[in-house]
Amino acid sequence: PPAPDRRPLAAAVLALAAPWAHAQAQDPNLARNLAATCANCHGTNGNVRGKEVKPLAGVSADKILALIADYKSGAQPATIMHQISKGYTDEQLKLIANYFAAQKPAQ
Repeated sequence: PPAPDRRPLAAAVLALAAPWAHAQAQDPNLARNLAATCANCHGTNGNVRGKEVKPLAGVSADKILALIADYKSGAQPATIMHQISKGYTDEQLKLIANYFAAQKPAQ
């Protein structure tokens, strides 16, 4: 027998996924909302006060992503960052890193 035509199924899957992807891409506050979970330790807008936690405001996105990769892999010891960093997709981490890179460091 001929193989079934899977194009209708693929089209249906794409049709169902498209609104979610479009809504996520259109949310102008998505990066800020994702980064808000970091405020408990890193401070509002990445301007932490204290010595044990690094400020993130104004740090390049590439550097933030490299630090997160080290936490994810276990190369950088942490109390909680290794767990938190694994809770985000790579795209979400890029949004968060770019958000903090765009913030002004506290004076």
